[in-house]
Amino acid sequence: MTDQRPARSASRPLPSQRRRRSHRPPPGSPPGTLAPQPEAAPTRFRLFRLEGETLEERDDLTPEQAAAAATGKGVVWIDVVGLGDIEALRRFAETLELHGLVLADMVHAHQRPKLEPYDDHLFLVTRLPRQDSPETDQLALILGEGFLITLAERDSPGLEQVRVRLRVSGGRLRRQGADYLAYALLDAALDGYFPLLERLASEVETLEEQLAADGNEPETLRRLHRLRRDLLACRRAVWPQRDLFAQLLREDTPFVQAETRPYLRDCYDHTVQLIDLLERDRELVASLQDLQLSLSTARSNDIMKVLTVIATIFIPLGWIAGVYGMNFDPAASPFNMPELGWAYGYPFALGLMALCAGGLLLWFRRRRWL
Repeated sequence: MTDQRPARSASRPLPSQRRRRSHRPPPGSPPGTLAPQPEAAPTRFRLFRLEGETLEERDDLTPEQAAAAATGKGVVWIDVVGLGDIEALRRFAETLELHGLVLADMVHAHQRPKLEPYDDHLFLVTRLPRQDSPETDQLALILGEGFLITLAERDSPGLEQVRVRLRVSGGRLRRQGADYLAYALLDAALDGYFPLLERLASEVETLEEQLAADGNEPETLRRLHRLRRDLLACRRAVWPQRDLFAQLLREDTPFVQAETRPYLRDCYDHTVQLIDLLERDRELVASLQDLQLSLSTARSNDIMKVLTVIATIFIPLGWIAGVYGMNFDPAASPFNMPELGWAYGYPFALGLMALCAGGLLLWFRRRRWL
């Protein structure tokens, strides 16, 4: 299965994947260098072989046994889960004569969804959403004539759902070829995004109500930022899948039968629906951020208005108090504050202050500043 690797564009990892994965080959490493991932799940090889309505399932195969089974009779699915055993994956790829760069893309699970055609197989990468989390796991597929090889970072409900359907006698998966099995896995990956987006949309509605009630609560602002980050991570996982299915539909390849293409078009429609939902939620989150900024600005304006009114009222009061605080001697001249010797001088000063304050408040209200 050797081949020359076609030119490809640089793949950028998801933000969440960059944060939780740092095990990559050092800069300047030769192409195909594999970097170990200590936190990865243990590697497990499983075989599903279909001959008519007969299903053969074998578990815990060695890498050599799994590679030898890929060229057997019937429709074969080599289901590999876990990236913990790099040496086993290397032996598996060498037995199948896979290109070293293909193995590197399968092991370094930070690729974006893509499709790369080869002479005797198709290499695809998609991303599986985790349950109740915007983080995703990589699923790599190698589709050939009568065989399908998958390598997932870790097991997921979507993969198990396909296995259960495959075990059901008389199901469509039993009657179709390896291309339909690949479609079922890709479709299961897409279906996992719908409940995730429904949960995020519900959280958007909840945040909208909370912002209207307490727009400046720190916890509400943190949830809004976290929601925006989660939607961005989902968007970067879903958008490339539309290109993947579009390229898969355009690709003139013998590995995808005409009977399977309508189902792939349905997957393409699902990606468009997911993108529409993501864009709607991202616009709502952006509007909520604008609402939060407007509420914060309005609250600041209200505070500044109250403080300005208080400061304006105390300006004339401070002037009056300053005038009567000067040390003039009324005995030296009849013009040196004669009211200082007046019996009602103190009540007069307080009354003058109250009159100034009340007059300013009345003027502010008539100007509709209060």
